[in-house]
Amino acid sequence: MPGPNANEELVEALILAEPGDTVTIAAGRYDLVDGLSLDVDEVTVRGEGADRTVLSFKGQAGAGEGLLVTSDRVVLEDFAVEDTKGDGVKSKGSDQITFRNLRVEWTGGPKPENGAYGVYPVSSSNVLIEGVTVRGASDAGIYVGQSEDIIVRNSVAEYNVAGIEIENSYRADVYGNTARHNTGGILIFDLPNLPVQGGHDIRVYDNDVMDNDTPNFAPEGNIVGIVPKGMGVMVMANRNVHVFGNRFDRNGTTHVLIAAYPNDYEDDAYMFVPRGVYVHGNTYGEGGGEPDGEVGKIISDVSGTPVPDIVWDGVTRIPEYFSWVSAADRIYIDEADDTTFANLKMISQMLLPWGWWPDKDIAGYKGSLPEPEPVTLPQDKGV
Repeated sequence: MPGPNANEELVEALILAEPGDTVTIAAGRYDLVDGLSLDVDEVTVRGEGADRTVLSFKGQAGAGEGLLVTSDRVVLEDFAVEDTKGDGVKSKGSDQITFRNLRVEWTGGPKPENGAYGVYPVSSSNVLIEGVTVRGASDAGIYVGQSEDIIVRNSVAEYNVAGIEIENSYRADVYGNTARHNTGGILIFDLPNLPVQGGHDIRVYDNDVMDNDTPNFAPEGNIVGIVPKGMGVMVMANRNVHVFGNRFDRNGTTHVLIAAYPNDYEDDAYMFVPRGVYVHGNTYGEGGGEPDGEVGKIISDVSGTPVPDIVWDGVTRIPEYFSWVSAADRIYIDEADDTTFANLKMISQMLLPWGWWPDKDIAGYKGSLPEPEPVTLPQDKGV
């Protein structure tokens, strides 16, 4: 129950939990000064609703997470975490981890001092995130990194730098979500110099990605600091990514950007260009009228304004530029006739500065790729 001893009682309940237990957090507001952690398998931590059971970390003494889970077969559901100094709810090295009907929020609105991630499974497997709402993360609201077999569904991400981000991960389905009023709605990234890389087999479908209009407030040096205000979906250096059946509207820079990793790196194993991206069957409303920041300027200087619905930077490896790209590694786009597109042909800009031009002929990118198999999770069977 809430009260002066709530912090100690919650810490103790999580330490003493045994496999199969449910730790119930009664309705009320809990003012906590220390983060919580769980390292026991097969435990459910359950509140009485994301607006009724509220864990507030406004007075948190350290800079860690609100709740850290390092065990397997854990369910976290029906509570809120507010104003953590660090990340909101994190799992590390967990298998069969479920985040359900949670709210993670920084109540002062978007600020670079906010924690980086709201719901944050990393180095985890069989990850289910559903019915979650995250607001105010200074990096990504819902972030899954270096993980495999992932479902993110029926969740809301708003007023974050990145709404939903899948990074350096294998096999993810992202669907039924609303990403709005972020800097960028949904990011599918692969970065160098990480223990897990070569992200692949991602499906982003049936999402509403609209009104992403929050200025970028990421702290200096974060990779998401490059994301321009008004980005819908951004696919960077990932493989076999399918973006389909989504609804885009009022994203001021562009609705879909397919891009290479833009920075210098030292990692011989890293593939810096996207490979096998298939964008099809989406609907596009207004967009591209207010390209933002350095990236927005780079795009609009070539494409003009309004920026097209779909933009590919056109970066390939130099040998492929001079020869050919295999069918499985190409970019394919199959959209309604009124959809606009531009290949910025940035390799041509570099190699042929006196004789190149962007390619806006969307018909030249028709084709398809075999769709990744739907992700199935052990904890999701029968739901």
